[in-house]
Amino acid sequence: MSSRPNILVIMTDQQKATASHLWGSPFCQTPNLARLAGEGVLYEHAITPHPLCMPARVAFWTGRYAHSTGSRRNETPMAPDALHAFKLWKEAGFRCGLIGKNHCFTEQSDLDLFDVWCEIGHGGLPADPTTKGMEWFRPIEGIHAAHELRRSLTPQNPRFGYAISDHLPLEDHSTGLVAGQTVRFLEEQGEKPFALWVSFPDPHEPWVCPRSYFEEMEDQVQLPPWRPGEFSDGTAPERNQILYEMVGVRSEEIDELRGLLAAYYGMVRFLDDGVGQILDALERTGLRENTIVVFCSDHGDFMGEHRMQCKGGAFYDALVRVPLIVSWPGHIPQAVRDDSLVNLIDIVPTLLQLQGMETPRSFQGDPLFQGGLLPTATDSAPRDAAFSEYGAGGPLFHLSDLAKLPEPHGRHTLIQTLRWREAEGRRKMVRTREWKYVHDPMGDVDELYDLATDPWELTNVAGDPVNAAVLADLRLRLADWSIHTEDSPPVPLPEDRFYHLA
Repeated sequence: MSSRPNILVIMTDQQKATASHLWGSPFCQTPNLARLAGEGVLYEHAITPHPLCMPARVAFWTGRYAHSTGSRRNETPMAPDALHAFKLWKEAGFRCGLIGKNHCFTEQSDLDLFDVWCEIGHGGLPADPTTKGMEWFRPIEGIHAAHELRRSLTPQNPRFGYAISDHLPLEDHSTGLVAGQTVRFLEEQGEKPFALWVSFPDPHEPWVCPRSYFEEMEDQVQLPPWRPGEFSDGTAPERNQILYEMVGVRSEEIDELRGLLAAYYGMVRFLDDGVGQILDALERTGLRENTIVVFCSDHGDFMGEHRMQCKGGAFYDALVRVPLIVSWPGHIPQAVRDDSLVNLIDIVPTLLQLQGMETPRSFQGDPLFQGGLLPTATDSAPRDAAFSEYGAGGPLFHLSDLAKLPEPHGRHTLIQTLRWREAEGRRKMVRTREWKYVHDPMGDVDELYDLATDPWELTNVAGDPVNAAVLADLRLRLADWSIHTEDSPPVPLPEDRFYHLA
């Protein structure tokens, strides 16, 4: 057995922390995540460095913020010269693998690092479904059939849609397929050390849920609180108002929203069962004692909060707060809930430290364990702030731009304006246990939320003079962070045609 532990990173896509009872859901139980948390450290306040898929994933594997990697849009993948975890693990002799969604690596030199490559995305298998190192354990025809509904579902309204799948094997759906493929990887692994990225495409849209999981959640879902006038009383930033116009749920769509929530949370329950399969396989194969397991998501989803669904360039906790568990029984504490403010870019430095490997100086994340492998919550100076960002410095998208587009402003408008809005502005966020502050030097109003009295972030209190001292402190923290992490050369902006939406 290798003296260095194996790595197993389980990442879901667009799963907000509060989609599980472990982080506050009153109705969605995730017993297998609870099992994993009992064998490790659960982080109550883990923050994504960027609430968008590709920038978050690049930041995760490089241990660097998006403004330093240059990946600040879904069109800016891992740079050819970027130093990331799999380069380090491959050089150290690990068998490297990806099972699931990629949306990060595109350079052939990076793809060549992987001994196992079994890719599947939100719509099913890629155009070239060729695998590397393993064949899919299920017939390709069955996988295609199980994902057909994702490609053809009829939306319930202009803003969102969901579907329930019937009479198809769970093993052919992406969650069942990724879990089953991971089990077989572990069963066939042997003694060679491995670093495996298990990347579930769910519960990201298209929201398609097997009927058994949908019916389990159908009568349990609860709507979050809303505040009338949240986006019409002049306190919300213009970009948040725009997002609400496109993905906000109308009164006549409330019953459909309940169905969407049942599908989303049913997908989370399906994921939890997949995690259970993987944990069982680790135990059965004898790999558990020498394998560090991480569970996390790249970013979150509104899923009813702020009367919205999906995601966008905002910093509410529904989008930036993610689940995070790190587990290695016998080597790090077990059944610990750590309330430090941590970031996803801290995970790879943590894994390298636990493996006894050197963390490159280019990494901006810090190990989550300090001073003899004590959890961060017991440090003499626990972390009390975390940061996130969005935008590539592009021109702002205004309500006047939205008004030029045909109504209803729904899913079609969201996609039509996506590249413009992903690139607009340079907004940055700092979150502590008690406060959240968002600022964009390119324009729009600041946001400040008192998380102690307003945990759902329904009222922006940045304009209240009583908060002047809090604002000054958080602005200084944000400035210090920005300077400390520096900036990279500007990333390419969208082509000019994406700014003309006639």
